[in-house]
Amino acid sequence: MSNLKTVTLLGALTGIFLFIGGVAGGRQGMLIALVFAGLMNFVAYWFSDKIVLKAYRASPLDESEAPRIHAMVREMCQQAQVPMPAIYVFEQDSPNAFATGRDPGKAVIALSRGILQLMGDAELKGVIAHELTHVVNRDTLLQTVAATLAGAIMFLAYQARWFGMFGGGRDDDDRGGIIGLLAMAILAPLAATLIQMALSRSREYAADAGAAQLTHDPAALASALEKLTAYSRRLPLQASRHTAHLFIVSPLSGRSLLALFSTHPPIEERVARLRAMRLS
Repeated sequence: MSNLKTVTLLGALTGIFLFIGGVAGGRQGMLIALVFAGLMNFVAYWFSDKIVLKAYRASPLDESEAPRIHAMVREMCQQAQVPMPAIYVFEQDSPNAFATGRDPGKAVIALSRGILQLMGDAELKGVIAHELTHVVNRDTLLQTVAATLAGAIMFLAYQARWFGMFGGGRDDDDRGGIIGLLAMAILAPLAATLIQMALSRSREYAADAGAAQLTHDPAALASALEKLTAYSRRLPLQASRHTAHLFIVSPLSGRSLLALFSTHPPIEERVARLRAMRLS
């Protein structure tokens, strides 16, 4: 099922690449886009985790610096029967976390410096269990590939927008001319965002439930989510929109209309589900 989701995601985002290429340059544009999409799919599959870690300047968190974190992760990995992931830290005061890696054997859990300073042991364990559940469910490949390809689509759409504004679009009716190019430059990032939303929202609920089962303490994760959301609104994480779906809570502070396109389900609903859980 995980492999099917990966293929479907890569196919959908590749289709957007081809659409951009076709509108911008006809058959020749589609051919260039196909080559570029193939290259990006290769890069996304093999190197997307490294790209994301580098984007947030994350570095390994040594066990001598944070022995309690390593002990928490090691204990839960033994329970979940998965290999110990690498643990990284990224130097931002806003509290948040994400997981990456194409399979459990190559997984990384990244924590912000702010979350290490803010959370108590029970809350932090809930956060780590959430990210570890993403690893167990093999969500990390899907999420990180989506981030890499969505970023490429955003870049291409941005270039197409400028191309159209300065008269580079095709003028024939079949291609839609400059108006079609500009419309594509707006719609392509929206389509990529919708794909990320469909991918991320259901997986967050599943990761919350998995974390509750792993820790036997859903209330601690609920408390952590409330605290993370409150602090993130006051001190937003410096994050790009195409990687927002990776984090345990949305790093973006947008409200109103932007909330409709959030990659995360409403925090109130996630907390309510956790607090309603009765674990044996």
